[in-house]
Amino acid sequence: MTMAATAMPGRSSTTAGALLLTGIVLAALTEAIAGTVLSLGRGDIIGDTSATPDEFAWLDIGYTTLKLIGFITAPWLMNRLDPRSVLVASTLAMGMASGIAAMTARLDLLIALRIVQGFSGGALLVAGQAIIFLRFRRLHQPLLQGLFAMGAVVAPGTLAPALQGWLIDAQSWTWIFFGIVPLALTAAGLLLMAEGPMPARGAPRSFDWLGFSLISVAFFCLTYVLTQGSRWDWLEEPRIPWLALIGAVALLAFLGQQAMAKGQGLLDFTVFGTNDFTFAFIVSFVAGAALSGSAFVIPAFAVSVLAFTPTDAGQLLLPSGAPFIGALLLVALLVQFRRLPPFATVPFGILILMIAMWLLSGSTSESGAADMMAGVLLRGLGLGFLFLSITLIAFGHLDDRKLAGGIGLFNTGRQFGGLAGIAALQTLIDHHTIANLAVLGANLSAGKPAVIERLTALTAMLMAKGMDAAAAGRAAAGLLGRAVNGQSAVIAFDTAFNAVALLFVVAAPLLVAIKVGFSRYAKTHAAHDA
Repeated sequence: MTMAATAMPGRSSTTAGALLLTGIVLAALTEAIAGTVLSLGRGDIIGDTSATPDEFAWLDIGYTTLKLIGFITAPWLMNRLDPRSVLVASTLAMGMASGIAAMTARLDLLIALRIVQGFSGGALLVAGQAIIFLRFRRLHQPLLQGLFAMGAVVAPGTLAPALQGWLIDAQSWTWIFFGIVPLALTAAGLLLMAEGPMPARGAPRSFDWLGFSLISVAFFCLTYVLTQGSRWDWLEEPRIPWLALIGAVALLAFLGQQAMAKGQGLLDFTVFGTNDFTFAFIVSFVAGAALSGSAFVIPAFAVSVLAFTPTDAGQLLLPSGAPFIGALLLVALLVQFRRLPPFATVPFGILILMIAMWLLSGSTSESGAADMMAGVLLRGLGLGFLFLSITLIAFGHLDDRKLAGGIGLFNTGRQFGGLAGIAALQTLIDHHTIANLAVLGANLSAGKPAVIERLTALTAMLMAKGMDAAAAGRAAAGLLGRAVNGQSAVIAFDTAFNAVALLFVVAAPLLVAIKVGFSRYAKTHAAHDA
């Protein structure tokens, strides 16, 4: 893709730029809401559709797989069509699919609509971010990308869960989809109103059907494995290793086919020839694991252990949006006006995230929102220092013709990092809950004084409330069992919080070493060329 001629700055071009940017952010917000709808609405949707867990899983698999395919296909679409047309069409498709989804409880139709939402969501994120880079001057990108991140990154992790929890408690899960429709229409209207120069299309090339087929198979298999593996205890279910093998083979075949295509394939892997992009791609995987993993484990702990309602669980992450946005804007201002190197804020983001997860690892069954708030706020602050910086590192020096492809690959890495993070944490929590229950249960022998004392106290309390001795004794044993189960879960979730912190303990020195290695390689290569 190449850049169209830039109009002279003036009031009309400034207004058009503001309309365009607002439309792109609102379009990204529609994907943020649609992409996280299953996190809190799972039980309600299963109940209304009468779906089994296996049937319900296809809503998630279909959305995620097609979102990944959308990331990869969007650059080709932008090469064949007007980039703004791709963005508007994707936004309208998201709105249409959401409107229909709000009016049906048919599972097969919902799965088809989630597929449409996934593809359109992936395409609009790539098209929107690419247009910002290509339409506006590089000098202004730090602040503009910070604003885009508010819709693409901040909203899924803070605003969307709170909005969805409130709608589920106050109305129904269908209202989440209804809410997307006016956002999509407003975004499309603003995009159509934004007159001004748009990125021009590059030389058209034929669609790589072989590459598309291979990467689609790879994405489907790997998405199924990462989203459903923990449910089936991984290797205990034969389909999981088989799908993992098929996905890996398809991915390797795709990479080989793309290498032989010599730039005429579905993707342009020459972006990895830029050290900054390669480094940022690696960091995006780790950051995706931290963002999605923490966004999963915090509400899950609140709902399953602390018995929060969906509204309370969603609102638990909402306050972290303020430091998240504040950090994004601070980084943007420092990079844009003080010429701070983007990499300078990455270590701060990693350190703050480690501290946040360490604080959350001290949560107990008696914790409330106030007890967890310090960790939640620090999580938002750390993510803000991290995400904008790696975006600017990745695309700051990337050629305009490679931007759309680079953005698609970058988002794919972040998405797979998130899938891997959630899968690992879910498995860790499940296994540790069972192991903790076995250890704690082994110490609850009937003859131990502490156990006798606790049962006696519980029995006396229940008898005081009017129960007879026999029933009170049975109920006391049940209450003690529930307490053990609850404590097992608390320890498992605290282990998960520590695991996210340890991820950065291991990843931080590796990332620094990779960055130093790339810098030395660049200097050596420059000296050799000179």
